[in-house]
Amino acid sequence: MNKIMILDCTLRDGGYINGWNFGEETIKKVIHKLTESKIDIIECGFLDEEGVDYNKSLFNSVERMREFIEPKEHHIMYVGMIAQPYIPIELISECDGNSIDGIRLTFHEDEIDEALVYGKQLIDKGYKVFIQPVGTTSYSDASLLDLIQRVNQLNPYAFYLVDTLGIMYKNDLLRMFHLLDHNLHDSISIGFHSHNNLQLSFSNAQELLTLPTKRNIIIDSSVFGMGRGAGNLCTELITQYINENIETRYETIPLLQIIDEHLNRISLEAKWGYSIPYFLAAIYRCHPNYAYHLINKQTLSVKSISAILSMIPRIKRDMYDKEHLEELYINYQSNLIDDFHTLEELREMVQNRDLLVLAPGKSIENEKEEVQAFIRNENPYVISVNFIPQFFCVDAVFISNSKRFEKVEDTFHQKNEAMSCITTSNITVSNKYTTLQVNYSDLLNENPMIADNAALMLLKLLRRLSVKSVYFAGFDGFTINQSTNYFTPNLNTNAKPEDLVKINDAIRQYLSFMEKKMEIQFITSTVYRDTVKEKVMKP
Repeated sequence: MNKIMILDCTLRDGGYINGWNFGEETIKKVIHKLTESKIDIIECGFLDEEGVDYNKSLFNSVERMREFIEPKEHHIMYVGMIAQPYIPIELISECDGNSIDGIRLTFHEDEIDEALVYGKQLIDKGYKVFIQPVGTTSYSDASLLDLIQRVNQLNPYAFYLVDTLGIMYKNDLLRMFHLLDHNLHDSISIGFHSHNNLQLSFSNAQELLTLPTKRNIIIDSSVFGMGRGAGNLCTELITQYINENIETRYETIPLLQIIDEHLNRISLEAKWGYSIPYFLAAIYRCHPNYAYHLINKQTLSVKSISAILSMIPRIKRDMYDKEHLEELYINYQSNLIDDFHTLEELREMVQNRDLLVLAPGKSIENEKEEVQAFIRNENPYVISVNFIPQFFCVDAVFISNSKRFEKVEDTFHQKNEAMSCITTSNITVSNKYTTLQVNYSDLLNENPMIADNAALMLLKLLRRLSVKSVYFAGFDGFTINQSTNYFTPNLNTNAKPEDLVKINDAIRQYLSFMEKKMEIQFITSTVYRDTVKEKVMKP
């Protein structure tokens, strides 16, 4: 009879969520609780030459891993993973039974030769080696069979079926499992590592447990499903399923304690789990980062995201190519039109008027009275950016992405006679609306971090209209606490904190450049105030 084993990868795969920065005590406690729950194989983290921080589940030696697993339970296997670029083999000590027992080796299809040589060196050092090709579902049958033959010669502890893109249905699982089962050497265990883009990790794992095979089966999971993107199979679910349907082997309460004491806090700061972008990524069988990047721009409707994903060449779908995606995005958004007469009309509308731009930052709510007083006293021409404010009367709304237009079009329809609507040419506008369309591509910024920032696109448009002076309200800048970045949570993004810092820096540079061409002033709080020269506000 085959043996079923659960491998928990919370500290390794889950580490993509928080940069592996769990904290030293948490790493030790998670390993201790996994041991209490009688998990068969515990993955402690990555073996990485740069792994010197004790607060991270990244380790530059097997000796450092030993410090986190002592006292070691000998009925449990402890492993680490090595990914490209591989840690120099001479830095891996011989397996002496006091630290980890096995090493998982991951690689892409063009890295097979190096991986198998490295795997042989690890076996010679006494480690149980897990051969884990990235994206097994992307291999052709012929190339997978060729790899299996080479793996048989290596004779590792396990060979993995890896659903990197989270695209496997039951029939996909069965076909690929039987291909492995019929061709792998009998002594090699088959592992299954799935991602949960289609919410099928649990059902696929259950299916795998029913298959008639004498071969040992290893199923990867993580506590709370913690993992990049849509996450992984939940350890607490699969262990309880085995307890109730096969045999009572695991303690689930320690797993729930891990969630309660450690992972709930992390989940409040960085989300994982089912979402539209990862579902779309699975539909188009592409790397989830493609969909994540597009939806995080907050400029596209789901329909547009779907259209762009469908344009990605098959040869580029498995490996994330950000530059190619940006090219597709810009090409999709660009729709060249002759806007000469529109620009003339806009120029007449704003001439001889002070100009106030309302961006959707939190300050337009917190400093509402100041903004209203400025409008009363100065009677500026007011343009809002990608939204129609409730507290202020605006002369025009500037909209640069289809997602925002869908949100405001009903309100605009009600106020159409009292307000002009300026849209960029990437937006398809119904015949029932009258809008002033300007070329999208003419307003883009060269810096990809802020290429289609709506406020900066409007600023560029105003410069083309020969506007000499612009006041801003609600152009607050970005903070790491994303709930404070907009006056309404509906506009919040899921941008990474480090990206928000880069965006702020890029906007500062652009404002400094534009201030040489036009006068820019802020009437509400903003992180960019020191970017432009201080000016005396009008009384």
